[in-house]
Formats: sequence, structure tokens, C-alpha cells
Amino acid sequence: MGVDYGRRRIGLALSDETAVLARPWQTVAAGRTPAASARLVADVLAGGAEESDGLGAVVVGLPRKLGGEDTDQTAPAKAFAAELGRLTGLPVDLQDERLTSHEADARLAEHERDWRKRKARLDAAAAAVILQEFLDTRPSGAAESAGIAE
Repeated sequence: MGVDYGRRRIGLALSDETAVLARPWQTVAAGRTPAASARLVADVLAGGAEESDGLGAVVVGLPRKLGGEDTDQTAPAKAFAAELGRLTGLPVDLQDERLTSHEADARLAEHERDWRKRKARLDAAAAAVILQEFLDTRPSGAAESAGIAE
């Protein structure tokens, strides 16, 4: 599962069974703290959603400035990722998310001109971009994801 963590909304994405293609799944409202947000996402997963059956790992987008420095959202994203891993027992990796929202918006704009309609789908689409980049950069056939790594 891919996650685009934000202060207001959290985008979620899933991959296909072969872990080759990512697709947007849903957006959930964020909690007041990273830990509260992690509980909300864990609850979504525990809710028995058929789409999340067989989930093996989580990839959380790591906010960075264009030059690679941390942003004000880097530490909360790391705290969210650590808590989500603790709550779910799943391995969690961090994936650089620079420009993923811009890429997701550009992809959505190809099919939807109304920015208000795109905005409603943007977070889940950004999560799909984060997950797809992770899937594309891992070694072929690798199913490892050992804890939180940068």
C-alpha cells in the first residue's frame, strides 16, 4: 500500500497482486496528530476492506525540499510511518515524494479539466505515484521491506 500523508488528508493506493502496478484507492481525513492519523489508516485496513486483503507492506511518502533537505512535514511523516508500522505489524518503507502531487495532478488533468473534481482525487493519485516509484525502483522479484528505511 502507498500512503501520501498530509495534515488534512491521507491518500491511499494499492498495487496489483504482482506488485507491478499501483492504483489510487481512497482518501481519508487526517487526525490531529501523526499517531491519530496512523490509527485512522490502521482502522481502514482492519475494517476488512477486500481490496487490502493480503497487504504485505506499506510505503509512506517522505516530504523533502527540491534540494533534498527536510521540510516541516518530514518529521510528522516519519512519526506517522513508525506508528502505522507498530499498529499494523507491517513493514514500512519511506519513499521520497518530491513533486508527486504535481505529477498526480498532471495525470488527473489529462482526463478532468475541473480542478475541484481533481482535488478530491489528488491525494490518492499522489499515493499511487509514490507507490509506483517505489515498485519501479526495487530490485525485480524483491519482496523485502525490512522496517523503516530512507
